[in-house]
Amino acid sequence: MIETNVVDIKDIGARARVGSRALAKASTHAKNVALGYIADALVENTNRIVEANEKDYRGASDAGASSAILDRLLLDAERIEGMAEGVRGIAALPDPIGETLEGRVLPNGLRIAKRRVPLGVIGTIYESRPDVTIDIAALCMKSGNAVILRGGKEAFNSNSLLASLVRDKIEEAGIPRDAVQFIESTDRALVGQMLGMKEHIDLMIPRGGAALVRRVGAEATMPAITGGIGVCHTYVDRSADVDMAVDIAVNAKISRPYVCNALDTLLVDSAIAPAFLPKVVSKLGEAGVELHCDARALSILGPASGPAIIPAIDDDWGMEFLSLTAAVKVVDSLDEALEHIETYTSGHTEAIVTEDYSSASRFQDEVDASVVIVNASTRFNDGGQFGMGAEVGISTDKFHARGPLGLTELTSYKWTMQGTGQIRE
Repeated sequence: MIETNVVDIKDIGARARVGSRALAKASTHAKNVALGYIADALVENTNRIVEANEKDYRGASDAGASSAILDRLLLDAERIEGMAEGVRGIAALPDPIGETLEGRVLPNGLRIAKRRVPLGVIGTIYESRPDVTIDIAALCMKSGNAVILRGGKEAFNSNSLLASLVRDKIEEAGIPRDAVQFIESTDRALVGQMLGMKEHIDLMIPRGGAALVRRVGAEATMPAITGGIGVCHTYVDRSADVDMAVDIAVNAKISRPYVCNALDTLLVDSAIAPAFLPKVVSKLGEAGVELHCDARALSILGPASGPAIIPAIDDDWGMEFLSLTAAVKVVDSLDEALEHIETYTSGHTEAIVTEDYSSASRFQDEVDASVVIVNASTRFNDGGQFGMGAEVGISTDKFHARGPLGLTELTSYKWTMQGTGQIRE
């Protein structure tokens, strides 16, 4: 049953602030113990988590949720084990808190240093994905930040149970349970209240669709990371290895088509298109991918290409499909590909497949995105794949962080100064 009780969100914020002060002083050992307890609890409670998730999944399915939402919502034993491994991975990472970023001695003998510190309280509003509850809580725990979690109604039962497990286990490790707060209500009015809690929340991170991200950007009174929409291109250069390019494009589209780093538009150089397009279309077609092709791609594929190939329209360029759908465009040069990407990119993930060093260098130098890839799938723009254990999201912003948001992206710094009695003239 979805909880709709009235929640005192200001009290939640105040308790999170108190919890953040205690967590900021916690030792690396205590934080790692807490993370170990969380990982173990996930595995030990797999059946309970699956049962709660089944309620959410049935409710969302009955309400007509899209395939993308249902895919992100689902938790099974394999995904829960993956969540636990992600938490253990975070525990194994170096603790960023207290790290000296730089230091020097001034001519007057003063010693100054820049040291990494927690941000304080992280607020997050997210949709569909209960694994986000664990990823964000674990990253905030290791980086010394308290967190306020507000999940979507479609995952309420899953999120509530997961947050309860986290709070219980960090308390067992000697860390105040108030360092992790979960809003036990689906009342939409609480989102607006949360966005106005500048005195309690130091950074807001939305995880969801474009509408949520835009709302947070417009209404948040605290700093917010409002990027993350993924319109991802892969450009197959004329010098590309055809078989490699096929494997990369197919993986980028079908390994998880409902996520932000999945392929949306395939750009193909005209010199390689006759050899490449029939092969990649055959593989994508077998996986059930619908392709929206421009006129030049259609002319190469011919009239017998199949019902899953249709003419592209203008709205297909720059579309984040989040489905088994991709757009295909034939271009005449790297310059044309770069121009197309510059016009339609969301700044998330862009890739080139090429055997030409100068093309690869130009692509990485000139494309403006959080992650620019040569000869690999766009699906690698992921905190776990970067060795971060997990991520709180992927930022397409340029301040204060860009790309996967891991431990160091959840920190700030302060200057320290040590003297021997110096006074200023």
